[in-house]
Amino acid sequence: MDSDPNSFAPPGAKQQAVIDTNITLDLFVFNDDAATPLRKQLESGHLIWLATAPMRVELARVLTYPQIVPRLVFYKLAAEDVLAKFDQHTRIVNAAPKAPVTCADPDDQIFIDLAVAHKALLISKDRAVLTMKKRLAALHVSAGRTLAEVTA
Repeated sequence: MDSDPNSFAPPGAKQQAVIDTNITLDLFVFNDDAATPLRKQLESGHLIWLATAPMRVELARVLTYPQIVPRLVFYKLAAEDVLAKFDQHTRIVNAAPKAPVTCADPDDQIFIDLAVAHKALLISKDRAVLTMKKRLAALHVSAGRTLAEVTA
C-alpha cells in the first residue's frame, strides 16, 4: 500500500494522527531519525496531529523526569521549547469518550480513546498499545511505532 498518509483519507482530506508522549520526545528532544518522515508530514501540513489538553499536561510532566532533564540540557533545550513545538504542531481537541477497548496501561488510554473517536492513526512505541493493534484495526485505527508502519 502507498506510504502516503493521505491515501487513507478521502480526496482532499488530510490524515489525522494521535502521537504518544514517547514519540513526541523522539520528534522534539532526541531528533530520532525514525521520526523524520513523521516530522516532515507534520511540518508540511499533510498530517494533522490531534491532541488534548491532558496530553500536553502529561508531556510537561514527563519533561521534568530525572532521566529526561539531562537530555534536555545535552540538546540545549528547555521544557518550554518542547512544549512550544507541541503547541505549534498539534490541533487541540476535546477529550474523547472511553473507547470500547481498554489498554493495560491506564496512562495510554487517552491516546487510544482519541484515536478511536477520530479513526486516526496512532503512533506509539508503548508495548501496551502495540499489543492492541488488531483490536484497534477493527475500530479503524492503524497503530504502530512509525508513520511508515501505520500507513503500510
